Amino acid sequence: MTAIMPLHAVSLLLGAAKLHDIDWNDLRHVLALARGGSFAAAGRALATDATTVGRRLRILEQHLGTTLFSRDAGGNMSPTPPGEIAVAKAEAIEAEVMALSGALDAVDPMALGKVRLTAAPSFISRLLIPSMPGLLAQHSGLQLELIGDARNFNLTRREADMALRLSRPADVANAKVVARRIATLDYAVYVAAGQESRAEGLPWIVYEEAMLHLPHARWIAAQAEKSARFSPLAVNDAEALLQAAAAGLGRALLPKILAESAEGLCRVDGGDRNPPAREMWLLMHAELRQLVRIRAVSDWLDEVFRRPLSER
Repeated sequence: MTAIMPLHAVSLLLGAAKLHDIDWNDLRHVLALARGGSFAAAGRALATDATTVGRRLRILEQHLGTTLFSRDAGGNMSPTPPGEIAVAKAEAIEAEVMALSGALDAVDPMALGKVRLTAAPSFISRLLIPSMPGLLAQHSGLQLELIGDARNFNLTRREADMALRLSRPADVANAKVVARRIATLDYAVYVAAGQESRAEGLPWIVYEEAMLHLPHARWIAAQAEKSARFSPLAVNDAEALLQAAAAGLGRALLPKILAESAEGLCRVDGGDRNPPAREMWLLMHAELRQLVRIRAVSDWLDEVFRRPLSER
């Protein structure tokens, strides 16, 4: 194993005087490995294989004469002190590359390409995909990569270009991320069509306990407790909640923007209950927001969420 040189020496080695000797593609592998924690995860992020990531890392380590990553007892790869310097330098270069790309694209009205957008699966399948034909017809050079995942992808690490989230994100404190509220979503109670007359006697379909940090999940849990009826089903996703209600398994609290156009559902009176509303926030990387493709998707999302429920 190559000995780890003193930090001041590594810092000088990775300084501007040596940058012309380092392949940016190797630094991309360093970033992906630091963010993914394994050769396999880095390979997936870069659309390559783990072997290639390991080979590019060894080349860079040989060039620098130091070890950039170590493996812990659990098999996770983490940067060594010199590796942390390399990662910081690589992030700075990545930011410059993104800024250059953004500056060039901003002055080219025809510049499009791929946009990676993440959102909860139900919003992608029931709201965004049905609205896509108009977007793609207007921007034929655009490729929208939709990632249906409830997790909060890290925009500063370029896990996504844009993200839709159902709460004011903590990321707004990060200067690299910009966020704005694009909608306030109203919720209502739904049952399967034909069950309207006996809705009050139906059990509540609830969220699993791990979801109780969400206001609408807590609201459902409170209603279920008040009703003193056994809840036969707990889920962790709005789509599962919607499908369960349509299947006649009970009452569900759902966003109107998703449920009003769903087949097999009927909205029922919530009585004196006041379901919570949720804010929909759009996040994007600050250095990407002026790109033509990002602006195109942002404008489209505004249109999608402004569209009246009667037109869906």
